Amino acid sequence: MSRIGLKPIEVPAGVDVTIADNNVVTVKGPKGTLTEELSNEMIIKKEENTIVVERPTENKKHKSLHGLTRTLINNMVVGVSEGFEKKLEVNGVGYRCQKQGKKLVMNLGFSHPVEMEDPEGITTEVPNQLEIIVKGADKQAVGNYAAKIRAWRKPEPYKGKGIKYADERIIRKEGKTGKK
Repeated sequence: MSRIGLKPIEVPAGVDVTIADNNVVTVKGPKGTLTEELSNEMIIKKEENTIVVERPTENKKHKSLHGLTRTLINNMVVGVSEGFEKKLEVNGVGYRCQKQGKKLVMNLGFSHPVEMEDPEGITTEVPNQLEIIVKGADKQAVGNYAAKIRAWRKPEPYKGKGIKYADERIIRKEGKTGKK
C-alpha cells in the first residue's frame, strides 16, 4: 500500500493547477510555470484546494506509479510556490568562484577558469568565493545543474579538496606512512 500516494496535496493560495487530457498537469505560481505529462493510468482529481491521486487497480505497477505521481505533482506545487535550492561548498587552496552576469566562473586548479552558463529557469548565487547556491522551481533541474557543477572537481578523500554539497560528509582516508 502506498502511504505517500494516499496523502492529498494541499494547493497554497496563489498557485493554479490545471489537469488536461492525458494527465498533462500544469502548475502556475509566483516562481514560474511547470508542466509535466504524467502516466495515463493514474486518476488525478482536483477538489477545491487539494489534489488527490488514485490508482485504478491494486497491481504492482499501479502501486508504484501511485506514490511517484503524487510526489511529482507535490514537487511541482512546492517548486512554483517556494522553490528549491542546493548549496555547494568549494574547498582547496586557490579554488574560488564568482558570478559574471549569467555566468558562473570557477577557478579549480586547472590551467583555465571553468565557465558555466545558467540554464533557463535556474539561477546561481555566490555569497562568497567558497559557496555556490543553485535555485529554481524545478527540483530535477536544480539537482542536475548542481551535480554538473560538482562534477568539475569532486571532493577527494585525502585533503577534502573539491566541490561538495553543503550537507555532504567526506570520509577522509589516512595518507601514506613512512618505512619503519
